[in-house]
Amino acid sequence: KDLHLPVAVPEVPSSPRDEFPADWSIKTRLLFMSSQPFTWAEHLKAQEEAQGFAQHCRATETNLPQSVQEPKLSTELRCAFQQSLVYWLHPSLPWLQLFPRIGADRKIVGKASPWSQDEALQQVLMSDWSVSFTSLYNLLKAKLCPYFYVCTYQFTVLFRAAGLAGSDVTTAVISPTTRGLREAMRNEGIEFSLPLVEEGRTRKQKNSEVNLETEVADSLEAGNGTEDGEEPAPSDDDDDESFSWLEEMGVQDKVKKPDAISIKLRKEKHEVQMDHKPESLAVVKGANTFTLLNFLINCKSLVAVAGPQAGLPPTLLSPVAFRGGTMQTLKARSINAKARVHLAYEDIFSLEIVGPVLPHCLHSLTMLLRAAQRGAFSAALYTHEPTAVFNADLASASLALNKETIRPDLPMCGLHPKTLDQLSQCPTLGKSSIRFLEMKDYGYTWKS
Repeated sequence: KDLHLPVAVPEVPSSPRDEFPADWSIKTRLLFMSSQPFTWAEHLKAQEEAQGFAQHCRATETNLPQSVQEPKLSTELRCAFQQSLVYWLHPSLPWLQLFPRIGADRKIVGKASPWSQDEALQQVLMSDWSVSFTSLYNLLKAKLCPYFYVCTYQFTVLFRAAGLAGSDVTTAVISPTTRGLREAMRNEGIEFSLPLVEEGRTRKQKNSEVNLETEVADSLEAGNGTEDGEEPAPSDDDDDESFSWLEEMGVQDKVKKPDAISIKLRKEKHEVQMDHKPESLAVVKGANTFTLLNFLINCKSLVAVAGPQAGLPPTLLSPVAFRGGTMQTLKARSINAKARVHLAYEDIFSLEIVGPVLPHCLHSLTMLLRAAQRGAFSAALYTHEPTAVFNADLASASLALNKETIRPDLPMCGLHPKTLDQLSQCPTLGKSSIRFLEMKDYGYTWKS
């Protein structure tokens, strides 16, 4: 029960902020709305598209003025827009939608999968995948890739470089996990923590301490206080000692004690309760992330053995190029509509972005819209729910990190400095993610 204690939901800040918090969940769709048209995002010229790809590959930093006077005529804005839509994917099988993978069986069923019955082909795919995964990890360690996702059919892993999300070491967060996966990780010697479970236990402990203090105070008032030196009541955990009083009464044989198996089952039930839930989030830090890499490469349960996803390696998603990665772009389209406001109809313009929207991409797009839409727009954000828990603050107990000492190399990771600043902050959204974002007069408010 301690796993499902209510967590404080962040409210919309009372006053607008210059920046919104980092959101580490993957978005499947963004819908931006504005009173200003999005015509600047339509029909990019071949030259602008090519320039945008080149800027992405060279990590060119675009700094737009606070307000672009003629957005449709701004080549710089249009190139930067194309640049912000790029992401990298492996494997690339154009007839299959490779994200999301959790709950994707219906979308994949019936599609051609020649590897599902061919073991040799599966081995080739996995060998190729292992090379790409290792390449991404090496880039991350060298701080040339800020983060990347490994999306399996059962769980997602987010690897983050040292210096991001308030951590001074490389981290990997896995969600959701099962008892079987956690047991396998322990057997491989991978040290990990379950911060949300520990947080829940701490909260429950504090609550019980408060209740105990109240009870003691009440009993003292009633004159029932225990005398000094009196032994406290035996706890349920002391399984053998708890039954010593039965022996004194001579009835120990008539009362059935819980044997070792039932005690173990009780503990296991408690651990299985959190399986597949956000609370099962596991965190791996430092050198253990390399052990995790090897574990995942050799993990049999990483790939489905039956069903539409059988034999298909996990999806790798990255903001930067890596060995075996394929350049992809998010789909963007603008829609013009009329909305009834009071007694009249007003023009409402919207821009829809579809695909796996990674954290840096959301921030890059908002920087462009800030300049193009004159500091006023709103956005509905659609989250891939299993990744919302990646916003949990894992570094709250650590000391404040020195920005200069932990990330001297991070500026080479391919992100805009302002985006890097945002993603370096400790997450504050808890187990939720941003659902609605609004900018008015260049200030942000949001709802999670």
